[in-house]
Amino acid sequence: MKNNKNISGAEAVIKSLIKENVDLVFGYPGGAIMPVYDEFFKFQDKVHHVLTRHEQGAVHAAQGYARSSGRVGVAITTSGPGATNLVTGIADAQIDSTPIVCITGQVSAHLLGSDAFQETDIIGISMPVTKWSYQITKASEVPVAIAKAFYIAKSGRPGPVLIDITKNAQFEMFDFNYKKCIGIRSYSPIPKIDKNKILDAAKLINAAKKPLIVWGQGVIIANAEKEFKSFVEKSGIPAAWTILGASALPTSHELNVGMVGMHGNYGPNILTNQCDLLIAIGMRFDDRVTGDTNSYAKQAKIIHLEIDPVEIDKNIKVDVPVLGDCKESLAMLSKNIKTKSYKNWLKIFDDLMKKEFNKVIKNDLSPKKKGLTMGESIIAINKLTKGKAIIVSDVGQHQMVACRYANFIESRSNITSGGLGTMGFALPAAIGAKMGAPKREVVAVIGDGGYQMTIQELGTIFQHKLPVKIVILNNDFLGMVRQWQEMFFDKRYASTEMVNPDFVSIAKAYFLDSEKVENRSDLEPAVKRMVESKKPYVLEICVEKEDNVFPMIPSGASVSDIRLE
Repeated sequence: MKNNKNISGAEAVIKSLIKENVDLVFGYPGGAIMPVYDEFFKFQDKVHHVLTRHEQGAVHAAQGYARSSGRVGVAITTSGPGATNLVTGIADAQIDSTPIVCITGQVSAHLLGSDAFQETDIIGISMPVTKWSYQITKASEVPVAIAKAFYIAKSGRPGPVLIDITKNAQFEMFDFNYKKCIGIRSYSPIPKIDKNKILDAAKLINAAKKPLIVWGQGVIIANAEKEFKSFVEKSGIPAAWTILGASALPTSHELNVGMVGMHGNYGPNILTNQCDLLIAIGMRFDDRVTGDTNSYAKQAKIIHLEIDPVEIDKNIKVDVPVLGDCKESLAMLSKNIKTKSYKNWLKIFDDLMKKEFNKVIKNDLSPKKKGLTMGESIIAINKLTKGKAIIVSDVGQHQMVACRYANFIESRSNITSGGLGTMGFALPAAIGAKMGAPKREVVAVIGDGGYQMTIQELGTIFQHKLPVKIVILNNDFLGMVRQWQEMFFDKRYASTEMVNPDFVSIAKAYFLDSEKVENRSDLEPAVKRMVESKKPYVLEICVEKEDNVFPMIPSGASVSDIRLE
């Protein structure tokens, strides 16, 4: 597409998106963004717009698209409430390092600050939860601002960017010229790797007797799965993952020892406080991973591979920080370490996993109870999708169970709201995930509480005929909160029991195939029908009302205090 003379700011928005190879946008129109939507109509053969049923649905869909495709997701809305409805998703993207660009309409420049109809200071509101936000008041600013937005969103540690465009800027005419942004003065998104730090890290690794790797989403963001696998296999070191790091290394890999964190596996949590070397890769030492930081890995030397300097020593003091892109630093590190194995050390992980199996997993997957469990539901899904599906989970007990029991065999297979813990995330995120990876099966796993927060996005699924599979694990409770109430508030179930509607009938009202499962004998056949369907499908699975998720580290406790019951 050639640059054009004398075009409107609104047309420049669309042409700028096309220049950034954007062919899919999620959004919701309104008065202050209407000129841009008029241009969407003219360019609908080049940019496909997905009308969600709520602006929050648009931003979560953009997140799901970014997470499954590795590209920048785009959401667009109007001013005022349209813009503010994006904020939860923007905050979610910020803490989970998801590259999205949000474009909002705004009242005309001469009305700014006058409390005009649907005027909101979205720049002021969004500034704490964006990598960058900018208000365009003149048409000529459009191409430069959008080019910077995409560069900032996807470079270094990714994140959300917001561009607010006044209505007058959308109507104004100017000579359009677009240049992609390739750098910004004073912004260095990828630190240069210090080779001395690589050598220091290698020295510690080669000398370690009981090392442990904990990796996070940074491995996936850097597209460093190959380098990471090579590093793990050459080092022989057991490796555990954070929730967002799941799927970077296949679940079945012999050195994959499970999940760390509040509801992670028993072995890697306990042994975090017994290892002599902790190698953190692309993770930020979140409190749900560390528990009490005063007792976290105090006996160990700590190496931290990280792209964001802000994360170094922020929560946990480290001995050797290795700043840089981990795709590069892992390759450099692999060249400087010895090929080793830790048979006796790995046996301890195996022994602790056997203990967890006997105390927890056996009951989750082969229960004596009459009612269905979340664990056996996830196993049925995993079996019938052959582990190839992208699992998009919401927030709560089912999220922990999905992460624990899904068998991931390829990267970008686990999409969930990590740091912010946003209920209502999964349904719209699954829409974006499917559109970002159309050849892959996408299964949304959602609790009955979170499902009702964005249930209207069933309309988006129906309108766009997206073959997303939706599993509602229904226990008629806000299950995670109820578990805490049971364990720490003497079973005072304050405002956590749900009186739910007929989910099957609601799905059918949206013209979607749907069924409900209550008996164990019906579970696998129902999941099979869902997986084999070429259309959208809603499957409600009624699970035990008061099942708890274990293992569990009580809030504020040490990782060594993890409980199996």
